[in-house]
Amino acid sequence: MSEDAFALHRSLLFTVAYEMLGSASDAEDVVQETWLRWADVDHTVVRDPRAYLVRIVTRQALNRLRSMARRREEYVGEWLPEPLLTGPDVAADVELAESVSIAMLTVLETLGPTERAVFVLRDVFDTPYEDIADAIGKSPAAVRQIAHRARDRVAARRPRTPVSTTEQQEVVERFLAASRQGDVQGLLDVLAPDVVLVADGGGLVPAARHPVEGSERVANFIVSGARSFGFELRPVWINGSPAVQIEIGGSVDTAVSLAVENGRITRIYAVRNPHKLARLATTAALTRMVQGQT
Repeated sequence: MSEDAFALHRSLLFTVAYEMLGSASDAEDVVQETWLRWADVDHTVVRDPRAYLVRIVTRQALNRLRSMARRREEYVGEWLPEPLLTGPDVAADVELAESVSIAMLTVLETLGPTERAVFVLRDVFDTPYEDIADAIGKSPAAVRQIAHRARDRVAARRPRTPVSTTEQQEVVERFLAASRQGDVQGLLDVLAPDVVLVADGGGLVPAARHPVEGSERVANFIVSGARSFGFELRPVWINGSPAVQIEIGGSVDTAVSLAVENGRITRIYAVRNPHKLARLATTAALTRMVQGQT
């Protein structure tokens, strides 16, 4: 019975942990730690397995977040979330797709651990304030204040205009065509004037140590890279959105996520750190629902 309950909630628990951590490998560790604690529990006294398991995963993720702070401080160059290969099914849940997008996960990095946990649990998974309070060891009133503060901070940084999957796909196709052809003007037409490119190599592979800003600089950066490395570009779904995968010699080299507003690309997130590309071999199971729930 315990294995069945955990299996039903596993994808949900991974999604909670991933949104709190921005790292699939750390999220998997947290889910495993949650299973070990669940295995030691008398399940006959657990009235709501979902709430109980979410509470455990939240506490473990908070512990992991605090221990990860030093790693982030010592990270070489820009740090970006670990990208996940997803299918169109994630995009069908608009709120889930937005919450797991690389752009949103990057925004969540600006929150403190407790703020991030509260925001994810309340705004993404609609967890009752009382349950969140129990998970983080604070009063419901304090959780409401934290949620309000976190919501304001996220709202100030998130894209202001919702973008449909169709619009995202059209922009990605234009970006792909111009990049493949080395068409600087074509890139300038699809890039916002103030576009920013952020690359994450983790000090392990070449990558811009600082953000590249402005459409001309970004366009030239992309074209010169294509000429130098002769990479292949193909469309994929990353973190619930149409995106681009760069391959060199048949191997995945870079995962590229694009933030779009008003038909133009405003942010380009290029993950090159090879340790963060391992999850692109298989499709990740991300969900806000319990398995079998509709």
